[in-house]
Amino acid sequence: MDNGKSYFFVGIGGSGMMPLAMILAGRGATVAGSDRTLDRGALPAKFADLAAKGVTLFAQDGSGVTSAEQIVVASAAVEASVADIVAAARVGARRMSRAELLASLFNQSALPIGVAGTSGKSTVTGMIGWILHACRRDPTVMNGAVMKNFASPEAPFASALVGSGDAFVSEVDESDGSIALYQPKIAVLNNVSLDHKSIEELRALFGDFAAKAETVVLNIGDDETAALAATLDAAGLVTFAVEQEADLSARNLRPEPFAIAFDLVADGATHAVQLAVPGRHNVSNALAALGAARAAGVPLGAAIAAIAGFTGLKRRFELVGEAAGVTVIDDFGHNPDKISATLATLHAFPGRLLVLFQPHGYGPLKVMRHELVAMFRDSLGNDDLLVLPDPVYQGGTVTRAVTSADIVAAIGPQARHIADRADAAAWIVAQTRPGDRIVVMGARDDTLSQLAADMLPQIARKFA
Repeated sequence: MDNGKSYFFVGIGGSGMMPLAMILAGRGATVAGSDRTLDRGALPAKFADLAAKGVTLFAQDGSGVTSAEQIVVASAAVEASVADIVAAARVGARRMSRAELLASLFNQSALPIGVAGTSGKSTVTGMIGWILHACRRDPTVMNGAVMKNFASPEAPFASALVGSGDAFVSEVDESDGSIALYQPKIAVLNNVSLDHKSIEELRALFGDFAAKAETVVLNIGDDETAALAATLDAAGLVTFAVEQEADLSARNLRPEPFAIAFDLVADGATHAVQLAVPGRHNVSNALAALGAARAAGVPLGAAIAAIAGFTGLKRRFELVGEAAGVTVIDDFGHNPDKISATLATLHAFPGRLLVLFQPHGYGPLKVMRHELVAMFRDSLGNDDLLVLPDPVYQGGTVTRAVTSADIVAAIGPQARHIADRADAAAWIVAQTRPGDRIVVMGARDDTLSQLAADMLPQIARKFA
């Protein structure tokens, strides 16, 4: 990859695009881009941060694509009719998908560490990145979420880290099949469950990904992943599981509202591990990260000491604040496994849950329909309330075969469909009483964080 080239990102503010642009800019490339969100005037701080890093921003009207020397990068969600794509064809600019560009950077690195699985990818990527950074390995990290450890007033959107060490740590995406492009030396596989593709497709994608690696760190506590492990060369496997025999096994979990401790059993020895993020799912994520770090040459003791300092990711069980005894949490949960894990973590402590879940698209809603309904029926407490606004929609052609109203009708009386998101949030606020926990959940929409933050003054006014 020639980092001296000129790159133009169509949709540069996206969670998968922005960190990639940051890595290229940090390596000296000329980077520019456009975004529908920028054109709407939303999330100005994000685009100000890009501009501060030397990225030139344009309206998404084709004006930024003017030369055949540019490489135009777009995600699969960008339609061919978008003006920048039309302009790229007109001037003869080379096209690359986001995944193709990321895979080329990843595969060229000396130590590519790929993190895969339906759930937990971003957190495990952040944990590995933090361990390697804290142990002075100076990694490059490509994440789909802001890593709090690396965020600062000067870098508020730290979803990427540009280092000079051997390791390139990246989450890899199965939703569009692009996981097939990556050639990891260390592959991490958290779990295999329904999200964007059928289980049969996922088995093939994850199996092929794992088979390429020299070392595969995988969760045998997950049935599908355990079945996949049986098909791989045992010599290269590092297994992990929570409260189950494995190479890395977590025992005696000790949960706190926003943290958890456990005992790690490895190589016949027991080590105390403290995490600053909560939940059984994060214990599993930590085992994955510790296994990957050890495979990368970090001593286990050093990795355990480092992971205690991992402070989490934005929008992953993030405490927004409290008003009048009501706690507001912002969470990325958007598939059955992620949502269930968050609700289980909260149900370990007292308080009613008021859940606002915005589905991340009509396509995923159709794929996950029955599993979502079953999960909410099983995971909601008797007093909990759930509201679903309409799915996030960011333009383009989409088939609305399954809607939020369909999901709500199948869940029952605890669930309500309120089409407009602001109205849904106002309804949640109107139901609050002291001791409640509000959880705002969903993906592919950074404005959910602002929605969650805006609830706090509304709650304060209600109880004033």
